[in-house]
Amino acid sequence: MDFFTSIPTHIDYVGQAKAEKLYRAIITLFSIVGFIWGYIVQQFSQSVYILGAGFILAAILTLPPWPMYRRNPLNWQNPRNTEEKSTG
Repeated sequence: MDFFTSIPTHIDYVGQAKAEKLYRAIITLFSIVGFIWGYIVQQFSQSVYILGAGFILAAILTLPPWPMYRRNPLNWQNPRNTEEKSTG
C-alpha cells in the first residue's frame, strides 16, 4: 500500500494549462484527420475510430500527473499560529 501513497497526485497551474492545450490540440488534429479519412473511404465508423484513438492518446498524455506537469510548484505561505489572537 505504500506504493500507492507514494504516487504524486497533483499538478501545478502551468501544468494544467499545458495539459489542456495538449488535449485540445490532439482532439482537434484527430477529429480533422478522422473526418478527412472518413470522407475519403466513405465510412463514418472510420472517423469515429480515429477520434476514439485520439481521445485515448490524449487521456494517456494528460490525465496522469506526469513530471512535465509538475515543474512550477506553488510556494505556499506558512500557516498562522492558532494561538495568536487578532486585535480588532
